[in-house]
Amino acid sequence: MGRTSAAVLVLCALPFYLDAFWLRIGLFSMAAAIGAVGLGLLSGTAGQLSLGHAFFLAVGAYGYVWLAGEPGPGLPTAVAAVLAVLLAGAAGGLFSPVAGRVRGVYLGVATLALVFLGHHVLLTADSVTGGFNGRSVPPLELGGFSFSADSELTLMGVPFGAEERLWYLGVALFALTWFTARGLLRGRPGRALVALRDSETAAAVMGVNVSRYRSAAFVVSSMYAGLAGVMLALSFRRVVPDYFGLVLSVDYLAMIVIGGLGSVAGAAAGAVFVTALPLLMTRYADQLPLVAAPGTTDGPVGPTEAARYLYGAAIVLILLFAPDGLHGLVRRLRARLRGRRAAPPPVAGTTSASLPPTSAARAKEPTP
Repeated sequence: MGRTSAAVLVLCALPFYLDAFWLRIGLFSMAAAIGAVGLGLLSGTAGQLSLGHAFFLAVGAYGYVWLAGEPGPGLPTAVAAVLAVLLAGAAGGLFSPVAGRVRGVYLGVATLALVFLGHHVLLTADSVTGGFNGRSVPPLELGGFSFSADSELTLMGVPFGAEERLWYLGVALFALTWFTARGLLRGRPGRALVALRDSETAAAVMGVNVSRYRSAAFVVSSMYAGLAGVMLALSFRRVVPDYFGLVLSVDYLAMIVIGGLGSVAGAAAGAVFVTALPLLMTRYADQLPLVAAPGTTDGPVGPTEAARYLYGAAIVLILLFAPDGLHGLVRRLRARLRGRRAAPPPVAGTTSASLPPTSAARAKEPTP
């Protein structure tokens, strides 16, 4: 609990010291972590392969923009955000009968169809999505407080713009995601999903409703993705269809593989790695070898492509040397350090050769 409180205090203090670039990286990373936790529950815990996570992110993002904007119902932004998350969950519910009956690579292909279908709808439904150019995102307002830079706000001499305000919203939403996901994994639903992943036959014998839990996992994962889509829309301030393509779904798979399948902390760590790496390489491209700065052709690859090569190599290394991801690697290192601290020091003047073997039988004395 002390570590959690310290982490919260550090996160709350960062907007007073970081500039806008680092705050944007944090916002995008927190939004990605929310979506990665949802995909981790579906693919890592329940064992259902999904390549359609970008579709549900788009439902959340565009659902919020349309519900809160014009053209659209023009609902209060807080209500629109909640309804957008529920809309993503409803989309997952409509697809859940397929998820309840199809598994393995066939489910992956079925979810892949969602990405292409959703991208086509985003491009053609101009009145709702704005077409190829997308739509601007209405700023979120809660109780008269706007998460934008329209009104002036200064705290302790630090001007709080949109990034600083959204930072605390992102921390709150990520904390909500963290605790709800961990509670779900530690409860009966989490045990049922793990049983499904290990053996559906054994889970059914133990009384687990296989179709019901498979469908529920898809709905819950879709709601997390919808929440991530809302957060991404607020951070980008404009949504365009090309962002929610197959590449985004592959990025989310990379996040949970690198971080560790079935781990909430691992999914968050993988999300930070995959999200921050291309942004950092773009910022420091002129200082990196073989990487072309944005807008130039000085290097053989651009920063985005170089970042994809790097985390592609990271996936290969993870699969070869740490199949349980970064979370498992850190857990093993902690266990090894605790083992070293707990090992008693050797007694002076005593060697292993001088100690009798514990398993040796006592020699029988001769009978007088």
